[in-house]
Amino acid sequence: MTLDNFEPEQLPGFQFIDHVAIAVLQGTLDAQVNAYRRMGFRELHREEVLGNDQVREVLLQIGKSQNLIQLLEPLNDSSPVQKMIDRQNGKGGLAHVGLRVKSAQEAYQYLSENGFRLIDAGPRPGSRGTTIFFVHPKSRDDHPFGVLYEIVEDPNDKLKED
Repeated sequence: MTLDNFEPEQLPGFQFIDHVAIAVLQGTLDAQVNAYRRMGFRELHREEVLGNDQVREVLLQIGKSQNLIQLLEPLNDSSPVQKMIDRQNGKGGLAHVGLRVKSAQEAYQYLSENGFRLIDAGPRPGSRGTTIFFVHPKSRDDHPFGVLYEIVEDPNDKLKED
């Protein structure tokens, strides 16, 4: 099936870029937050995410938009974010891009059925009450993304009714 044959209602309900996640080195989260504040960003949320993630996160709002920057500081050496930093010779940087969807379950099913390599066994709880899952950067053998994508459903999303 070519893209020309896809109807928008067949697609998994992608809405917009929810956030861009940036990995920061252990012990630098507050300094990073202060640097973003000086650029006019506003802190919306702060949370320690345990389980498999093992990160401290801060969500920063860009102006009055829906777009967010998510800073991720690894809590320990077993954090996937720390492992990414280690692979980058001790440097932080782009961790992933979060894409907002209407329904994480529908998006998961669609992507799974259409040959995408998904990291999670199914949608799972994320920070700030969201439901999430990750799409592998090498998801497509024919055209790998090269970027880790987090698929995000926000139960407080005002656009879901649209």
